[in-house]
Amino acid sequence: MQDLTPRQIVQELDKYIVGQDKAKRAVAVALRNRYRRQQLTGDIREEVIPKNILMIGPTGVGKTEIARRLSRLANAPFLKVEATKFTEVGYVGRDVDSMIRDLIEIAVRMVQREKITEVEERAREMALDEILEILQPGRPRARPVPAPLEAMAAFLSQRPIEPEPEAPQAEGDEVERIRQRLRGRLEAGELDDKIIEIEVEESKSPFVQIFSPAGMEEMGMNLQDMLGGMLPKGRRKRRVSVREAKEILAYQRAQQLIDMDQVVSDAVSRVEESGIIFLDELDKIAGRESAGFGPQVSREGVQRDILPIVEGSTVMTKHGPVRTDHILFIAAGAFHVSKPSDLIPELQGRFPLRVGLDSLNEKDFVRILTEPRNSLIRQYNALLQIEGVELEFTEDGVAEIAKIAGEVNEATEDIGARRLHTIMERLLEDVSFSAAEMPPTKVTVDAAYVRDKLSEITKDTDLTRYIL
Repeated sequence: MQDLTPRQIVQELDKYIVGQDKAKRAVAVALRNRYRRQQLTGDIREEVIPKNILMIGPTGVGKTEIARRLSRLANAPFLKVEATKFTEVGYVGRDVDSMIRDLIEIAVRMVQREKITEVEERAREMALDEILEILQPGRPRARPVPAPLEAMAAFLSQRPIEPEPEAPQAEGDEVERIRQRLRGRLEAGELDDKIIEIEVEESKSPFVQIFSPAGMEEMGMNLQDMLGGMLPKGRRKRRVSVREAKEILAYQRAQQLIDMDQVVSDAVSRVEESGIIFLDELDKIAGRESAGFGPQVSREGVQRDILPIVEGSTVMTKHGPVRTDHILFIAAGAFHVSKPSDLIPELQGRFPLRVGLDSLNEKDFVRILTEPRNSLIRQYNALLQIEGVELEFTEDGVAEIAKIAGEVNEATEDIGARRLHTIMERLLEDVSFSAAEMPPTKVTVDAAYVRDKLSEITKDTDLTRYIL
């Protein structure tokens, strides 16, 4: 992160997200402040807490994408969670602590992948050695210490354990030359289609499904974790190609080479220092309880349960305690019906930065279709080129798509840029359906083509509500 200034972070986000400059600046500063804090020493480092962000804007304008791209830039554990999935303690639903447990699991897998990448080359060498031993066993080694049962059988039968005869030197040299030639062919991939038999490790731990009240599934109470290494790992034989055996054996050897205790330690540290949680649909739990009779899930109660996690607490996970003091929380909501001031004051105070995201218009849709690296036009071009079909979108064609998307959003529910997915899928439905049977061809998508494919749907308002 020392190489990325806030301006450079915004420039990176611009490659994938159109507009929303205020939100990009806010998250860029928050990310840079995280790096600045890590350079501090002494007590002041613990006192500097992240300034959580509340994004306010309609659906489909880029709230989630900004947070997701930010986490990828920082190589930080990231979790998107909906506030509506949590319920007050005592009701059926998920415990709010589960968001931290889910985040630590994501971090463990992230660190584990990184560690496996570090030992990947060594693991592949070990896998090649094992495959080579299957294809061409090496020179016989000295006889190992006899197994207990073999020694006991020899003792009861009063027979000595005969040592295995050693192979002549010339024969051993010839075997070694054959092995060297085989290894060269293995590395070159010449034997990838050959079928061999390998031994694959499989855990003997039983599977137990527990139907329990809310929160019990988060306790990590499975037999494998409780018993640890007490349950032995069995081995079974599989017949696979050499190509597949390389991957299976390399993964197994990589798992043996990495230190899982260090992986967990690094994952916990990464979550505590650089974790990001995107708390979506916060507006759905805004507001106080309404008068009523009988038990009901309280929106204010859910807010009070979320509050300790956001303000800083310690959550027990199966990987140990995790502190949430320095996790960055980015909350989001449309706030059409409710408003941020409807949240309880304590929770409002934990989101000091509030940024509004603008609704998207036709000009934004044109930019979304053409500018981002992973724009929809590039995606459809890449997909259909597999079938030999080339798509050419003219400027007036793109403008017509953006115009229709804007009109449909105004006439029905405004779902932002997600409307473009619906429009594009409907527009290219016939080409996508027939592409596999068509000869290599070029399809020009201009304004006339767009109107021809979508005019009937856009004219019929009732049909538009169902299809677009």
